[in-house]
Amino acid sequence: MTDVLVVGAGPTGLVLACDLARRGIAVRIVDRSPAPPRTSRAKGPNPRSLEILDDLGVAEAVLAAGSAPLPMLKYRDRAPVARADPWAGSAPSPDAAYDRAWLVAQWRLEEILRARLAGYGVRVELGREVVGLTQPPDAPAEAEAGAGPGAEDGPEADAEASRVVVTFAEDRRGEEAALRARYVVGCDGAHSSVRKLLGIGFEGTTREDQVMVCGDVELAEDALDRGLWHQWFDEDGAVMLCPIPGTRTGWWFQAGPERDGRGRPLAPTADGFRRLLAHHTGLPGQALTRAELLSTYRVNVRMADRFRAGQVFLAGDAAHVHAIAGGLGMNTGIQDAFNLGWKLGEVLAGRADPELLDTYEEERLPVAARTLDLTSERLRATLEAIHRPGGGLDSAITADTTGLGVGYRWSSLAADRTHLDANTHPDAHTHPATVTHPTGAPHPDARTRPTTATHPTGAPLTADEGPQAGDRAPDAPCTDAATGAGTRLHRVFAGPRTTVLGFGPGSAAVLDEVAATYGGTGVRTCRVYAADEDRGENRAGEQSQEQSQEQGEEQSADRHEGRTGAEAGPPGCAVIDAEGHAAAAYGTGASARAQASAGGAASGARTGTIVVVRPDHHVGLRAPADDARSVREYLRRLHGTGHSAARPPERSSERSPDMVDAVRKG
Repeated sequence: MTDVLVVGAGPTGLVLACDLARRGIAVRIVDRSPAPPRTSRAKGPNPRSLEILDDLGVAEAVLAAGSAPLPMLKYRDRAPVARADPWAGSAPSPDAAYDRAWLVAQWRLEEILRARLAGYGVRVELGREVVGLTQPPDAPAEAEAGAGPGAEDGPEADAEASRVVVTFAEDRRGEEAALRARYVVGCDGAHSSVRKLLGIGFEGTTREDQVMVCGDVELAEDALDRGLWHQWFDEDGAVMLCPIPGTRTGWWFQAGPERDGRGRPLAPTADGFRRLLAHHTGLPGQALTRAELLSTYRVNVRMADRFRAGQVFLAGDAAHVHAIAGGLGMNTGIQDAFNLGWKLGEVLAGRADPELLDTYEEERLPVAARTLDLTSERLRATLEAIHRPGGGLDSAITADTTGLGVGYRWSSLAADRTHLDANTHPDAHTHPATVTHPTGAPHPDARTRPTTATHPTGAPLTADEGPQAGDRAPDAPCTDAATGAGTRLHRVFAGPRTTVLGFGPGSAAVLDEVAATYGGTGVRTCRVYAADEDRGENRAGEQSQEQSQEQGEEQSADRHEGRTGAEAGPPGCAVIDAEGHAAAAYGTGASARAQASAGGAASGARTGTIVVVRPDHHVGLRAPADDARSVREYLRRLHGTGHSAARPPERSSERSPDMVDAVRKG
């Protein structure tokens, strides 16, 4: 038995398994392949995915294994005609440390994630093909035994009956195995067995006329400049060659396919690649010395009818597949996993009601629909561009493809008391808009898509008011108040916890209440001081960021080992916004001025803003510092009532010493 079974060990499944394992959730991950696949079509994480990988502790390894995206050299009739660098004008900013995607082979990214997962004592179980799923009859997730704050543990028989029974194909020993899991997540790709077993539709289109052959190849040394992404676009086809980071002679090869006498695309072969290379580039075919991972790509645009069926979820390509333009397929899956992981963790820890899991589909299905639209539009723009000399793949890259603008303002988890009152929240900033499949048919679970955010009066929110509930929480450089060392807000957020930020002197009382109620149970506090703000009266209750995180990690390890006495938790950390970047990013300077203007000098003691940042780095709540009730109610939904409701998650298997050591070390 296990708490969560993840089916599929690509980037989506591995990110989810890592996130669950570090929370102390009993997780197993299986893959039908007999060996780790060396998939290489995806070229790397975008800036939002890099933030997620940073939170998981693997960003440095990913950056070291890859390279920055390269300038593009475009050819026509074998002659160079244009050069483009879509990232030339971008640079890291105070609110976003990553300004561009990163080139890294997908198989190398998976190696890094598998190593991280192994540090928690969890290893991918290869050669395990799921062939059957049986859910408890008439037992939705809300009714499962032992779930939810305050729920009493039922008899063991009832707990077992509430699990999904997963059947695997015969393994090499000729045996058939079954596994029982409280939740199953299908991350097993576009041909997902989990989705098919659930009978969930996968509506959309496959464009047989838009075909590309792909593979990893080796070229003779010095055949091409490895500092460029080379792109040949001709009237009768194309070849694209991008160096594979970490290799001396490896390249990603993409091309229009060879065709037979009737115009039908031929299957890719090494000799076919050599002919395409010679025809379009003028290089001798013998310059291509090796070709592997050959595949044919057809533009496939599809989305599942729903992302959840009872206690089973879909994520990544199992839930949605996109046109390749913009590189959002793998990245959208990584972001699915990061959205779902913390919600499963809170429910399985007994702190949140199972209804929290409904917000996974509520939030991610509209994002998937929007991504299908975006990638299809970028593909159209790119196909138009390459018909003109000088056009190339840079047409696929826009600010939208960074992932940094994705948010959930329409979500039931988005609560904003700074601008929206109880009568207008949560839908004052959204208008009904039916989500449609790529076919144009209305989605049966019509959701809303965000439009321009507005005040209840209808006036648009201004940029200096900062992110609203549902938006990605901005980063900002700051200084650790206890040590004087440089840090960033995203480092404060790092780890499997909700973070409550307090801006202004009036926030101290709310932060103290939160720390007393939730310390050590998945919530940390952080006081953000202005450069000229007096810190004297609050210093006693603050730790350095590192002390706060280390203490929280030790308590997490204690809970893994069944020790629940150390629940007081770290009182929180404090940072100094020395250059005002945090105040600018969160709009708290404007909020403070507005509060002071409205209340005069007497309001000074109450001036401040509370921002609750969810574990996936999205703003959950913005509230004035004197609105402790809204903060209390919001945290109760995510984390129960605090120490009185918290209990260690049900253990389905023993944890290895390696895993406990990994948790202690972060």
